[in-house]
Formats: sequence, structure tokens, C-alpha cells
Amino acid sequence: MKFLDWYLKIAAVSALVGDDKVTVLESEKRAWESSPEAQAIREALNPWRNNDAQARKNP
Repeated sequence: MKFLDWYLKIAAVSALVGDDKVTVLESEKRAWESSPEAQAIREALNPWRNNDAQARKNP
């Protein structure tokens, strides 16, 4: 356990850097998901989604 304090410091710094990176990636993901391009891709991948919703509204 000669280098235990060094490993703890590295772990703490890595956790802080990793947390910031995850925060940035999540915000970019949310911004992209709300973009018109993402909505168009979502519609293209599931074109009958609106048909199912309309069928439920109009029995």
C-alpha cells in the first residue's frame, strides 16, 4: 500500500473529469434529440406510429 494516496488522488480526479464529460455528452444528446433532424429520423423509422395513435382516438 505504498502508493495508496496516489491511487486515491488519481481516482478522484478521474471521477471529476468523467462526471463533466458525461454531463456534456448528455446535454448534446438531449439537444440533438429535440432537433428537427432527429424527429425526421424517428418518423422515418416508425412511420405507422401516428396511425396507431389515431386509431386509438377514433375507435
